[in-house]
Amino acid sequence: MAIVDDTQPEKKEPSRIVQIGVLAGLTVVALAIGWGSGLYLSSKAPQAPAAIEPAPAPEGIKLAEEAGALGLVHLEPIMTNLSGPSGMWVRMEAALVFEGKPDAKIAQIVQQDILAYLRTLKAHQVEGASGFQHLKTDLEERASIRSGGRVKQLLIRTLLFE
Repeated sequence: MAIVDDTQPEKKEPSRIVQIGVLAGLTVVALAIGWGSGLYLSSKAPQAPAAIEPAPAPEGIKLAEEAGALGLVHLEPIMTNLSGPSGMWVRMEAALVFEGKPDAKIAQIVQQDILAYLRTLKAHQVEGASGFQHLKTDLEERASIRSGGRVKQLLIRTLLFE
């Protein structure tokens, strides 16, 4: 029988000096790219805009100040439970835009109507952007009816479901 050497030859790894050199080279390249990007972005920084004067309104269009102005009434936060699913609550902060001088009594009536309407809602009716838009449209229509057309818009400031 012949003596056979079954040992594997040692694998040669790159020397530590070569590894450190490659790491240092890549670090220098990364620093140079970062520095160059910073110079490029700082040269493209937007300049401060000059003072802009508002353009005059075209003829036939009245500005809010001239048109008799609109009144804004912030309603107290409305918090109630929904009709379904049980245990789901809604908190809504809203404001009413009145044509002319705002009326606190009408605002209170509209707020009570909004509360009554929110109690009849189900969660699936207000899901997504279209659900929110339908809710806003319904509330604006109810506010306009309750105020006799004096409320022009309902602004929903916050709407939270829990």
